[in-house]
Amino acid sequence: MVNVIDYVPGTTLLHRLNPVTKIALAVALIASSLTADSPIVLVALLALTLAASAYAHVMRQVRSFLKLLIPLSIIMFVMQAIFVRSGTPVFLSITNEGLMLGLMVCLRLLCLALPLIPALVTTKLTDLANACVEVLHVPYQYAFTFTTALRFVPVFSQEMNAIMEAQTARGVEYDTPNPLKKLRLMLPLCIPLLISSVGKTDSTALAAEQRGFYLRTRASAYKRYPLAGRDIAALALCVGLIVLGIAC
Repeated sequence: MVNVIDYVPGTTLLHRLNPVTKIALAVALIASSLTADSPIVLVALLALTLAASAYAHVMRQVRSFLKLLIPLSIIMFVMQAIFVRSGTPVFLSITNEGLMLGLMVCLRLLCLALPLIPALVTTKLTDLANACVEVLHVPYQYAFTFTTALRFVPVFSQEMNAIMEAQTARGVEYDTPNPLKKLRLMLPLCIPLLISSVGKTDSTALAAEQRGFYLRTRASAYKRYPLAGRDIAALALCVGLIVLGIAC
């Protein structure tokens, strides 16, 4: 199974950007998609995200995430098309405004969810935390908490799969097509997962404290993250994306 936040090594321009610049690009794409009212602009932002993902060779992770987003987008499109009554009827009770609103909702959802994937998978989490501390002056405790939470996502996913496999060996059938029955079977798995997560969190906290976590300062990192010329150009692109979203 592909974890969408696993680091993918590479030498592309996106890999060589400052971690803060990558997050700024992702935030600019998200902000532009929130303010844009034109489907053409949203399609362009989505195409830019997919092109950057293909350039950085992380389309595998993006496709894995799209498998979750596309069904949700379809459901939202159908709901908007059915329940919006204003506009000119196109087919039965479906109107042109309902279809357009459904299309906008789908495109906006994809534009909001996808930009962070190429930014995260082309950046080591340690570099992300250290760059936020050095460049943005974020307290190390907050940066460490954020990156640790991201590290625990695949760990908890593997724990859940292990628990489901153990329950399947005992005769529990999770492949039922009934969503209510599947939800009822999944709820009891939260208790062992919660117990396991508390244990891992406690051991991680003890390990961090033994390594001098509270003594860490901004100047104690051995690696520096200066902004290069390519980062300045990327930040200028961020401003252009936000202006595009507001103007369109």
